[in-house]
Amino acid sequence: MSAPTYPSDLPPEEHQMHVPDGFLDAPTSVATAAVAVGGVALALRRSRGDLDDRVAPLAGLVATFVFAAQMINFPVAGGTSGHLLGGALAAVLVGPWTATLCVTVVLLVQALVFADGGLTALGTNVTLMAIVGVWVGWVLFALARRVLPSRPASVPAAAAVGAFVSVPAVAAVFAGLFVVGGTAPVDAGALLTAMLSWHLLIGIGETVITFLVVSAVVSVRPDLVHGARGLSPAPAAAPQEVAP
Repeated sequence: MSAPTYPSDLPPEEHQMHVPDGFLDAPTSVATAAVAVGGVALALRRSRGDLDDRVAPLAGLVATFVFAAQMINFPVAGGTSGHLLGGALAAVLVGPWTATLCVTVVLLVQALVFADGGLTALGTNVTLMAIVGVWVGWVLFALARRVLPSRPASVPAAAAVGAFVSVPAVAAVFAGLFVVGGTAPVDAGALLTAMLSWHLLIGIGETVITFLVVSAVVSVRPDLVHGARGLSPAPAAAPQEVAP
């Protein structure tokens, strides 16, 4: 997801969500790396019960889709573009623990192969997108699902809610990290305003993509969707009698 992560006087094409090397100071980078390592280690432990013969292939497909989708930017405004963050989408499809691993793998490949986000900032990017993005999306999804009718058809709408909120949540956490350990002379209030305003717009694109993808999977194989577990299928329509 690309947007004004950098100071507002940089050209739009320089703005991107992946945090580069040197944008946060060493103590902040080390702290986020520790959070990332702890979160991924816990996800590895907790996801073992979810990765059965059906979910494991789906997890691979989800990671591949998120990776590919993040390579495609959609225009937002003012020369700025956005791309899928994918945390809420992955959490709904394969569960939040497995989703954390999927997004982490995507970020690792992007950093090592495509230099998208710095290696010293990998912990920060994992914390933001694989932990904050996934879990904020999942919690909001779970809350929305409780309000909506208990049917698989409600899952895409609940996923859309989680997707929309997760994007500005990640932006807000990044702004907080920058206040603590940012290395560029940028006003914290201006940065937070820019981050939230742009990412609210980008969140709309995230919402649409998440809704469409989850709808497609739920319509074909609701049994594979983690977020649809325990939901009653829609009642079948009663057969109509044909008049003699």
